[in-house]
Amino acid sequence: MTTALSDPVPGGRPGDVERAKTLAGTLSARKVHGVVLAYVDTAGVHRVKTVPTAKLPSAAAWGVGMSPVFDTFLANDHIVTTDVLGSPDGDLRLYPDLDRLTVLAAQPGWAWAPVDRITQDGDPHPACTRTALRRTVERAAHDHGLTFRAAIEIEWMLGLDTAPPSLGTAPPSLDTAPPGTFVPATSAPAYGATRQVELSAFLADLLAACAAQELDVDQVHPEYAAGQFEISVGAADPVAAADVSILTRQTIRAIAGQHGLRVSFAPAVTATGVGNGGHVHLSAWRDGRNLHTGGDRRHGLTPDAESFTAGVLAHLPALTAVTAPSPASYLRLKPSQWAGVFTAWGLETREAAVRLVPGTRGHRAEQANLEVKPVDLAANPYAALTCLIAAGLDGLAERRSLPEETKGDPAALTSEEAARRAVRRLPVSLAEALAEFRGDRTLRAALGPVLADAVAAVREGELAAVAGLDDEQIAAAYRWVY
Repeated sequence: MTTALSDPVPGGRPGDVERAKTLAGTLSARKVHGVVLAYVDTAGVHRVKTVPTAKLPSAAAWGVGMSPVFDTFLANDHIVTTDVLGSPDGDLRLYPDLDRLTVLAAQPGWAWAPVDRITQDGDPHPACTRTALRRTVERAAHDHGLTFRAAIEIEWMLGLDTAPPSLGTAPPSLDTAPPGTFVPATSAPAYGATRQVELSAFLADLLAACAAQELDVDQVHPEYAAGQFEISVGAADPVAAADVSILTRQTIRAIAGQHGLRVSFAPAVTATGVGNGGHVHLSAWRDGRNLHTGGDRRHGLTPDAESFTAGVLAHLPALTAVTAPSPASYLRLKPSQWAGVFTAWGLETREAAVRLVPGTRGHRAEQANLEVKPVDLAANPYAALTCLIAAGLDGLAERRSLPEETKGDPAALTSEEAARRAVRRLPVSLAEALAEFRGDRTLRAALGPVLADAVAAVREGELAAVAGLDDEQIAAAYRWVY
């Protein structure tokens, strides 16, 4: 799976326009009428513009206009401002990555492509998170000879449609459910076969659509909470991994709609219980070798992999402002719920924020990775991966070592044991996470001043939007946004 490695330019990258003409003809022959141009804003909301298939060459040459104001949109579509963003002035150009163009099996008549954003003058837009991630990956290759493989787990709650009559007619069984309420599509046991049976047609159509779109699915299964499922996809380069996360969620939502179901990827669909995670799996490679296995450090880590992992661990408090960016995220980040809410690491320890996954004997060279758990799907995946890699690179530059590992539940540690292992609670609110982010020069530098200020402004805006709300109201406010 590949992504375009160069920035868009006015007039198109070499060969793009001719290629787009050929693609447009092929798409038209397949009865594809429009192309979705997709990106993710600072609040983690997926935004799009669409063009007729015949206009794909024009989009490849000159882009499609879009206001930069969306970089300071909140999840409720209110707008905040920074010193350079949030005004009605200006315009950007959205350029599709033709390498990632995909015919949408779940949306007949449509294709999809992620975009990079540049200014009217042809410069990279400083708040384009896809560009920021590409830059970070390029810097790692140049400075350290590193490449990366990444994958983002996707958890979601599948519910019955309780939309008001103007948006759809609810079945008789939902007559008493207030509009917007989450009513699980199945309440069978966690990981239970009954769930797979009850939602068999939905899951089969989902797998068929993913296969048609060449999405590499490893597994899909019922999860813990009522109506919850998870899909795991194969690892790819970080930009492609973020692209896949967006495309997979669009596919899940489209298939659910065909079955009269409603999907929520929100961190907390209800105020209590287990929420939806978006755990990130990440491995660093050099000269074709996975650095997370075959080394002489604990559990087979190489020295560089240990320092990289230690960097991620050290920056976790600030990282949560990017990886857990919603007020609803902190309804999910609770101890003893496998959400990873302490600065702890361990081998296959699912309560640790950073879990070492060695892989199966015989496949460790391909499979070994680290899993970062305090991540949810309100996060912009490009920004999240940018900051995770930057944190790891900082650990590499500082030659950090991992502290003593943790086994079991970190919540059970005594204060003395926690101090010895450098284990502390991650931020318990978005306000705390934002304060940590503001003080973290590494993460702010990785994003750049324009994007870092947008992150801070949007987080402040989200906090103001929920001021005075209780947990149930916060969950309801974000339930159907993601």
